[in-house]
Amino acid sequence: MKKRYDIITIFPDAITPYTTASILGRAQRNNHVRITAHDLRDYTTDTHRTVDDTPYGGGAGMVLKVEPFDRAVRAIRNRHASVRTIVLSAKGRAFTQNDAHRLAQYDQIILLCGRYEGIDERVAEHIADEELRIGDYVLTGGELGALVIVDSIVRLLPGVLGNAQSAEQESHSKTTFAEHPHYTAPAEYNGWTVPDVLRSGDHAAIARWREEHSTPQTPSR
Repeated sequence: MKKRYDIITIFPDAITPYTTASILGRAQRNNHVRITAHDLRDYTTDTHRTVDDTPYGGGAGMVLKVEPFDRAVRAIRNRHASVRTIVLSAKGRAFTQNDAHRLAQYDQIILLCGRYEGIDERVAEHIADEELRIGDYVLTGGELGALVIVDSIVRLLPGVLGNAQSAEQESHSKTTFAEHPHYTAPAEYNGWTVPDVLRSGDHAAIARWREEHSTPQTPSR
């Protein structure tokens, strides 16, 4: 079954340029995955396609309504597949590479992008399976977080990367070391040189050098 990644947002045009380029674009053209941006406004029922309202209890800003998200997820969800629905939220748990490996096992991931002051809490409580954030900072919306998560998952899928070992050897993989430094031609530039061992052809010595120059890391839980 082809993997599906569905991103629900009020700005679908912010999603498509990235998902149709580079590795994600190639993965879609090669039928490994399907990545779709859905306009939350398409799941409203009023003439003005209203997706937000003022917060109960007062306060600045607007809050995205629960009803459009509920309708969108119900319409998009594949009931014959394993599905995980995720809210991008500043109060969510921090996303890690281990999460990417975990989420790569699902047939479909649905990502819900907040805007303004956030999303009605009932979305997290009753519609989504989990809340995630990509860092300890505030973004304008959840779209960048959704793209980060999709990108990190898709590159783990079989056949997506040209080199099958690339995903496992990169930074923050399930090893005990982070990624080692990389160099390419020219061997010397402005007096800055590539370490001799990397040009020696001695694969055992190169492996030792890379291990020695990797930053120690405890795998994320």
